[in-house]
Amino acid sequence: MLTKQRILDEALTLFAENGYDGTGVDLIAERVGIKGPSLYKHYKGKEEILNALIDAAEERYEEYFGSEKHIGKLPQSREEFIKVTMERISFTMRDPVIRKTRMLLVQEQFRNERISEVTTRHQLDGIQRMFAKIIKGMMDEGIVKNDDPELLAVELTAPAVLQIARSDRQPQYEEECMEYIEKHLRHFCKVYMRED
Repeated sequence: MLTKQRILDEALTLFAENGYDGTGVDLIAERVGIKGPSLYKHYKGKEEILNALIDAAEERYEEYFGSEKHIGKLPQSREEFIKVTMERISFTMRDPVIRKTRMLLVQEQFRNERISEVTTRHQLDGIQRMFAKIIKGMMDEGIVKNDDPELLAVELTAPAVLQIARSDRQPQYEEECMEYIEKHLRHFCKVYMRED
């Protein structure tokens, strides 16, 4: 099991750095410290490794970030909403597996249909549906003003997605991006939420 996980770890790093097409099975095996043919004892090939990486990242994201089906406890105040949302964003920006996976997804989204779908879900549709559900629940509780939860979710998430992409391209601006996201969240809460 240790070798199998090391294959995934090294493949993710190489795919993120060199792209899927730019990474051969022999290079992955070399990084793991095994011979190329030995890799096939664990995985049928590079595509199976890629699919295993995507599956593992989706499970990790579901567990630590959430999804439309797994929104977690509904925040009961502005500050709780900001705290929980910033924790999610911090995980997204700073978790090494998720960051490398996002780099891989961005590079390969135009070449692989599954990767295209996963990228859209995590950077657009899925995150917006998740936050629309959270916002709707908070509207029902009287915490958020009545409005269109789907449009509010777009308004909330779009700046964060852009800042995360900037941080991926220019890691030296990570803290500045986090500060901007929190400032945006506070403004969103001031406009759309009742005071604590």
